[in-house]
Amino acid sequence: MNRRDAIKALAALPAASLAVRLHAAGPAPRPRFLLVFLRGGYDCANLLVPVSSSFYYEARPNIAIGKPGPETTAALALDADWGLHPVLRETIYPLWNSGQVAFVPFAGTDDLTRSHFETQDAIELGQALDGTRNFQSGFLGRLAEVLGGAADAIAFTDQLPVVFRGPKPVPNMALRSIAKPSIDARQSGIIAAMYRNTPLEKSVAEGFAVRDDVAREMAAEMDAASRNAITARGFELEARRIAKLMREKYALGFVDIGGWDTHVGEGGATGYLAGRLDELGRGLAAYADELGPQWANTTVVVISEFGRTFRENGNRGTDHGHGSVYWVLGGSLHGGRIVGEQAKVEAGSLFQNRDFPVLNDYRQILGGLFARIYGLGPAQLGNVYAGVQPLDFALA
Repeated sequence: MNRRDAIKALAALPAASLAVRLHAAGPAPRPRFLLVFLRGGYDCANLLVPVSSSFYYEARPNIAIGKPGPETTAALALDADWGLHPVLRETIYPLWNSGQVAFVPFAGTDDLTRSHFETQDAIELGQALDGTRNFQSGFLGRLAEVLGGAADAIAFTDQLPVVFRGPKPVPNMALRSIAKPSIDARQSGIIAAMYRNTPLEKSVAEGFAVRDDVAREMAAEMDAASRNAITARGFELEARRIAKLMREKYALGFVDIGGWDTHVGEGGATGYLAGRLDELGRGLAAYADELGPQWANTTVVVISEFGRTFRENGNRGTDHGHGSVYWVLGGSLHGGRIVGEQAKVEAGSLFQNRDFPVLNDYRQILGGLFARIYGLGPAQLGNVYAGVQPLDFALA
């Protein structure tokens, strides 16, 4: 067909048909959500530093972060009361200054066990602690159902986490170390044949399909890495891999990061915790960068099962606490703010004379974000978090 014939053919199309075709060529962007779970209970008081509190400096003579100032080890000023850990100067601080990061202090759950596993399960289930709990129903699994199924959901983990449990299967695959599959195509075919005409046939086939899909997506990056073209390490590399998949295919994701249980030798502006926060910050900044234009449609929330004791212990570390600080990031976020109910940081405001109190319930925080991101009404939110009134911080 020459150019003149093509123009005539287009002119002959009904207007509605042409509109449909044009719309199909450029679908509206869909929201993307990633939950990052810091397993181990990170020390939020050295992440979001209460720089106006003299009690903070009294309680942490060896591990406190200095007040904002010219020193590279000083906290980065956020407002009159709060500062940010200095290792995040090149990664999270620029996002804060551009309004793409917010923090929610005094956040968490009313679970008081101070047990890593029990509190992690309680948060991932997202159910009332005083009722009968269904351990096969996680809140992201329920959200996937409300949004129309689990086809666009994935957990970037070795095993399916509690948060994604539900009636429909959600794929999971860890991206910390991508290599050639231990099972080749011939072996995959043999295994699939073993389950043919059984109840597990579909699940086995879908599992191999997800693995092959991820391997194809990562093939180019793997080749580059083998030539030392990528210098990122740890979570930064993993975050870029996650972003590539969520940019093209998945819209609802989960990843967890361990190593936050700092009982001994936590450090302050430098040291163990500083290294972990640096790695986390680099990963989150890399995730935003790798998403490109899709960052504008993305929200990331960083949580942990609990905070740490406010006072440092005899080993220059901190022990299991209660209230934490949640991070919210996104390309279209109305951030650059510390949001939620707050209390003056002093000895009298500590919970049980040891921890940050929980003044902002995690289900209310996430419920408010889900309402904003997805336009969910009360009935839909009730299916995710039963009986919970969402908190709307007008972030998304």
